[in-house]
Amino acid sequence: MTQKTLGLIHTSATLVPVFDELCKRHLPDVKVFNIVDDSLIKNTIACGELTPQTSKRVVGYANAAEDAGADYILFTCSSIGPAVETAATLTGVPVLRVDQPMADQAVLAGKRIGVVATLSTTLEPTSDLVKRRAAVAGKEIELVSRLCEGAFEALMSGDAATHDDIVAAALRQLSQEVDVILLAQASMARVVQRLSEVEKKVPILASPPLAMEYLAGVLK
Repeated sequence: MTQKTLGLIHTSATLVPVFDELCKRHLPDVKVFNIVDDSLIKNTIACGELTPQTSKRVVGYANAAEDAGADYILFTCSSIGPAVETAATLTGVPVLRVDQPMADQAVLAGKRIGVVATLSTTLEPTSDLVKRRAAVAGKEIELVSRLCEGAFEALMSGDAATHDDIVAAALRQLSQEVDVILLAQASMARVVQRLSEVEKKVPILASPPLAMEYLAGVLK
């Protein structure tokens, strides 16, 4: 049996060690390489949306990863999700957006689904994905989206504590309104550890570990 190769494409260098750790845990026999370009997310935030130019570059990175020998490609950023789905139709190997396994699990978990994000450019693509995965599953859902105003700006200015406080408050409030919560950004996952078991009234899902569990199943 030949060893499989996974190509990871990131929009932030900070995600490399996060996924490196997850790969070691879930995919110990899979070869992994990383491509990083933070201009993909910076341009998307600056423009307030995913532009055709950025989408074209996302497709280019998928093709580059395939050329580099990837048997499977994972894009680790939710904000460029729609472009990742386009790339999947133009690439000769499977391409996965990091939040799809999370969306599928949320649809299974309940009818009222909450989505939390610190960026509107991530909130919309993730919310849209959940709606479409629910349609694929033939299930009617109610979606409650919550943007954590000011949290991303705080994180970018080096004030992680304020970011965490804003996100934690949103999670506490939303957990009283829905059956399951999705974190639209991987950077929010550490905030969940701050919540007490009592405050975690519903499952709170983060995309990186769920994506890795999914890949562990398909890359066997």
